[in-house]
Amino acid sequence: MDSIKKRIDELIRIIKKANDEYYLEDNPSLTDQEYDRYMAELISLEERYPSLRREDSPTLHVGTKVQDKFNKAVHKISMLSLGNVFNEDEIRAFDERIKKVDNPHYVCELKIDGLGISLTYEKGVLIRGATRGDGVVGEDITANVRTIKSIPLILNKEIDIEVRGEIYLSKDSFAKINAEREMNGEPLFQNCRNAAAGSVRNLDANVTKKRKLDCLIYHLPNPLDYGLKTHYESLMFMKELGFTTNYKCNRLVKNIDEVLDYIKEWTEKRASLPYDIDGIVIKVNDIAMQNRLGFTAKVPKWATAYKFPAEEVVTKLIDIIFTVGRTGKITPNAVLEPVRVAGSTIRRATLHNEDNVVIKDIRPGDYVVIHKAGDVIPEVVRSLKERRTGDERPFQMISNCPICKTRIIRKEEEADYYCPNEECPARKIENIIHFASRDAMNIDSMGESVIEELYNEGYIRNITDIYDFDKYKDELINLDGYGKKKLDNLSKAIEDSKKVSLEKLLFGLGIRNVGSKTAKILARRFKSLDNIINTSIEELTSIPDIGEIIAKSIVDYFSDKSNLEIINRLKAFGVNMEYINTSNTEEKDEFKGKTFVLTGTLVGITRDKATELIENLGGKVSSSVSSKTSCVIVGDNPGSKYDKARALNIPIWQEEEFLDKVNN
Repeated sequence: MDSIKKRIDELIRIIKKANDEYYLEDNPSLTDQEYDRYMAELISLEERYPSLRREDSPTLHVGTKVQDKFNKAVHKISMLSLGNVFNEDEIRAFDERIKKVDNPHYVCELKIDGLGISLTYEKGVLIRGATRGDGVVGEDITANVRTIKSIPLILNKEIDIEVRGEIYLSKDSFAKINAEREMNGEPLFQNCRNAAAGSVRNLDANVTKKRKLDCLIYHLPNPLDYGLKTHYESLMFMKELGFTTNYKCNRLVKNIDEVLDYIKEWTEKRASLPYDIDGIVIKVNDIAMQNRLGFTAKVPKWATAYKFPAEEVVTKLIDIIFTVGRTGKITPNAVLEPVRVAGSTIRRATLHNEDNVVIKDIRPGDYVVIHKAGDVIPEVVRSLKERRTGDERPFQMISNCPICKTRIIRKEEEADYYCPNEECPARKIENIIHFASRDAMNIDSMGESVIEELYNEGYIRNITDIYDFDKYKDELINLDGYGKKKLDNLSKAIEDSKKVSLEKLLFGLGIRNVGSKTAKILARRFKSLDNIINTSIEELTSIPDIGEIIAKSIVDYFSDKSNLEIINRLKAFGVNMEYINTSNTEEKDEFKGKTFVLTGTLVGITRDKATELIENLGGKVSSSVSSKTSCVIVGDNPGSKYDKARALNIPIWQEEEFLDKVNN
C-alpha cells in the first residue's frame, strides 16, 4: 500500500506541475498524450484505492489557480472541462451509459485546440471576459477580449447572458507570428494553442490585438432560462445574437453510429481546416436529459471528447535489450513504459542498429518520442535531452551474442552486427518461426511459443523437421497442452502448407535481403524454384526493383550446398516449388506501372489483400510517400503520409474509391 500511495503522490505532483505550465505559463513540458496517460493512471488508482484519494487531487478539480497579474473573475456557474474517450469501444461505452437514462440524440462539434473563455453581457453589452481558471475562479481578461474581432462587443438583442467558447489562433496567423519571433530572436511558440493562450493573457492588449485571434462560441450554461430545450437550439440562438459559432461543422445526429460517421469524416478533413482541432466533442442534445445525467466534480456526465490518436507520443525508455534474428542480425530494442500510439499499446520499439542509437544519442532512462513507421512498426524517433536528470546511462553495444555468447561481428560497409554461429539456438528458432509465419508458409497453430517448445524438446531443429511432425505425435500427446485435437490441427496445417505458391516458400526460406515483395517478383518471373536456383546475377539485376545486393544474396544462398540439401528435403516431403497464379485479374491502366502508398486503417479490406490486388493489377506498393508516388490510398485515421501527399499534390483515393476502381 505504501508503494501505491507513493505513486499517487508522484502522479499528483506531475499533474499539478503540468496544469500550472499549461494554464498559467502557456508553456507545457508534457504532451497532451502524456498528461492524459498520467491522469488515467491516477483515476484508476483512486478508484481501486478510494481511501488514498487526496482532497487536493487534480481528478476533483478543473485547471489551476489564477495568476496574480490578473484580477479574479468568479464564475456564477462552474466552468467544467470534459472527460475523454480514445477509441470506438470507449465511445460506445459512453453511449451505453447515456442510454441507461434515455435514448439520446447527440450534437457533434469540432474540438478547437485553444483557450476556454467565458463572456458575460448585460443588456447586450460585453462587460467581462474570463478564463476557465480552476473552474470556479478565472482571470479577468476583458481588455484583451475586446480586441478580438469575432467577439461582439454589442449583441443583436439587449439581453443579459453568459456564454462559453474557445479563443484560438489560425494556422496562418501562427506561422506569421513565429516567423516574426524568429526574426526578432525570440523563442518560438510550440503550437497554435500555446500561442493563443500566451496572446490572450498578455498584459498589453495591443499585443493581443496584433496577433489576430479568433473565437468560436459553443456553450450556453443556462439554456432553460431562455426557453431553450436542446443544445442545438442553444447554438442557433447564440448565432442569432451575433456570436460566431461553428454551425457549418456542428451536426445533430440520431445515434452513436452517426457520431462515428462524423468522427470518420472530420478525421479525414482535419488537415484541411484553417485551425487546429484535437478531437470531437459529443454532447447529449436534450437539456432535460442533461440535467438528469448531471455532473461529477470535474466533468458533465452528458458530454465527452473523443481525442484523435497521437501520431507521435512521448514515453520513458526503461532499458535497451538485444535480440537475435534468423540471419543472426543483432538488433537493439527499446523497452518502454506502455503507451498508446495510433490506437494500439506499445511496449517495445526497434532501435535498428548501433549507429542509429549513437547518432540519436538514445539512452536508458531517456524520455523518447516514438511513432509507427509505415503506420505499423513502432520506432523511436528521438530522445528528449532537455528532460535528462543525469541518471541516464550512455548506450553501450554488446560484444557477444546474448543467446549463445559467441563474439558478434560487424561486416564491412554494414551497420549491423551478426552472430556468426550457425548453430545459435536463437537464429534457428527465429528461422523456423519465420518459415511458419502467415506471410510465408502460413502454418496455422504453429506460433512462436509452440515452435520454441518443440525446439527445446528436440522435435524440430530446422524447417524440414516440420514435415516429419507426424512421426512424433505419439510422444507429443504426452506433453502438457498437446491434446489430440491440437495435434490433428497442426498436422492439417502442415499438410496445407505444402500447397502454397512459390513466393511464400521463397520468403519463408529467409534468404537475406529477399522480402515478400521481392519473393513475389521472382516467383512471377521464373515460375519455379529450379529456374531461380540456376539463374545468374546478370539475369537477376536485369529485373526492375532487383539490384546487385539482392541478386548476390540470392546466388550466394543457392550456391551453399547445405541450403540445397534443405531444398531437396522439402521437395521429398512434397512441398510445392512452382508459382501458382490465383489471380483472375488483368493489368489495368489505372494501376499498371504506378506506385501506390497505403495509409490509415482500411475497413473493407486488409492491407495485405489491398497490396495483392494492386500488384495483380500491375502496380506496386511503397511504404513511403515521395515525388515518385502515383497515388495515396487513405483509410481511417491517416497519418503524416496523407499530409505529405497533399503537400506534394499527389492524387488521393479514399478506400471506397479504390475498391470501386478495383471492382470496375
